[in-house]
Amino acid sequence: MINRMVLQNILHRPVRTVVSVLAVAIEVGMVMLVVGLSTGMLNESAKRVEGVGADILVQPPGASMFLGMTQSPMPIKIADRLAEIPRVEAVAPVLLQFNSSGGINLIYGIDIKSFDRVSGGFVYHDGGPFEQPYDMLVDDWYAKANKVKVGGQLHFLNHDFRVSGIVEHGKGARLFIPLDTAQDLSLAQGKASIFFVKCTNPGYTEDVKAQFTKLLPGYQIVAMREYMSMMSSNNLPALRAFITVLVSVAVIIGFLVIFLSMYTTITERTREIGILKSLGASKIYILEAILREAMLLAVSGILSGYAGTLVAKRLINVWFPTLSVDLTPDWALWAAALAIAGTLVGAFYPAFRAAQLDPVDALGYE
Repeated sequence: MINRMVLQNILHRPVRTVVSVLAVAIEVGMVMLVVGLSTGMLNESAKRVEGVGADILVQPPGASMFLGMTQSPMPIKIADRLAEIPRVEAVAPVLLQFNSSGGINLIYGIDIKSFDRVSGGFVYHDGGPFEQPYDMLVDDWYAKANKVKVGGQLHFLNHDFRVSGIVEHGKGARLFIPLDTAQDLSLAQGKASIFFVKCTNPGYTEDVKAQFTKLLPGYQIVAMREYMSMMSSNNLPALRAFITVLVSVAVIIGFLVIFLSMYTTITERTREIGILKSLGASKIYILEAILREAMLLAVSGILSGYAGTLVAKRLINVWFPTLSVDLTPDWALWAAALAIAGTLVGAFYPAFRAAQLDPVDALGYE
């Protein structure tokens, strides 16, 4: 009986029901998409760095986990000293450039010969290596997202670059220019932001890393396995705070909409509640009926949020191929738990208020 009454109550005001369900769905979707985009972009960036094929990364003192986040690039001659260390197969210096016009883009300035020795070489979908100082390589995802073709022009770092080749994604950056050109544009002749180091055998990584630490005290010497483990939101306080704030906003929105919906419902049904209580309905019965109604809205909103999130992910992949969204089961459960908690908290006061109504006053309510 109580379930039938709850269902009829929900269907009696379809617009308000839809709004309540949408509020919960938006809450769930925001939580999953914010976390999915943050972790997806972080993981995808780390995988691209790993895809270079290096065993060790060398950065200057005080550098961030995000490669090249420093204003003090290193002398490129360090590469020769690193190459002299036993069991080092190849060293690739890279000068990183950030371009903010038209979106933030990370550009690798590379010596293509040494970069190929470390990475195993680019796989070209079209075109070929640099031929001129202002040639550029772009990866296939960037080319698809921006409709770039070989021979086309791209404007970065206040200069026009000719696209000489489109390469397979996963080699660090999405954009590559000659190292000499990057040095000239940044007035950093003879400098590099990072060194990718490949060992003759990955099993020698720790030994080589120890020798690098002795050679370059104070520098950031990181094994690739260590770097991959560090690239998580738990190790990035700013990202963790960002996720926490947006998740909190989503929960508050869901809570307020559910609270307003249930409070309005109780006000409109005061007379009905009086009739139920005059027929012998207990406070527990009234409380249970209201909370069941809220739970039904929450479950409907959660399922709608899951469906909407999957659709949003598909659209993001179509419209923005370079963005990565990682939807994980654990955060799907967290989003559902937060939605249910917010719904129950939002519905509890209106339900408690309804249970406390005096039958005589409720029957006389207009």
